[in-house]
Amino acid sequence: MQPQYQMGYDRAITVFSPDGRLYQVEYAREAVKRGTTAVGIKAKDGIVLIVDKRVSSKLLEASSIEKIFKIDDHIGVASSGLVGDARALVDRARVECQINRVSYDEKIEVEALAKKLCDHMQTLTQYGGIRPYGTALLIAGVSDGECRLFETDPSGTLLEYKATGIGIGRPAAMKVFEEEYNPETMMKDAILLGLKALHSATEGKFDVDTVEIGVIAKEDPVFRKMSREEVATYVGQFKQ
Repeated sequence: MQPQYQMGYDRAITVFSPDGRLYQVEYAREAVKRGTTAVGIKAKDGIVLIVDKRVSSKLLEASSIEKIFKIDDHIGVASSGLVGDARALVDRARVECQINRVSYDEKIEVEALAKKLCDHMQTLTQYGGIRPYGTALLIAGVSDGECRLFETDPSGTLLEYKATGIGIGRPAAMKVFEEEYNPETMMKDAILLGLKALHSATEGKFDVDTVEIGVIAKEDPVFRKMSREEVATYVGQFKQ
């Protein structure tokens, strides 16, 4: 049962509760917290995104679950929460990248793209008849030779991190990062640290079919998803 004072305040996105809360935004954040874990780590020579795909049935084709997306040559994102909402944001992000290329004949800055997406997400907390996105994104990219890693949430909040996680395993992943993250870490070691964080977040329930890894190197800033063979190599190293 909801408290009596809360009744009515969680019906519309445009109504604040007496204690200054927007319940629909908080419910959207809960959708993210129920999503699979995704982590991002900035290394000295690049950025790593790792997601747990959570294969719920042996009949499911693991390759059909997509949680990491390439936005532009130099930008990739990982999502947690409602996958359909994430795809809608990814499509919007890709359009913003192309608009920037056509308008200015250059690649969009990672921070500029992150802010555009968050501005869009924030507008959905202001108007009736629509709902906030039930997804959070980790936006990773390289701009002007600098690695950038941003985290968004359904309210439109934007924060930059050295290493972070989203989804159901965020607390466990952040504990690992706070204890072991080193900004001088190279990308191959950052992948192993990310797998350790994911291992802690999933209580050891992951293997090569449930892990997806995306990387972007500082020297050659082209975002790519690792092949199954490459993922298997790192998972094998971690489990030794």
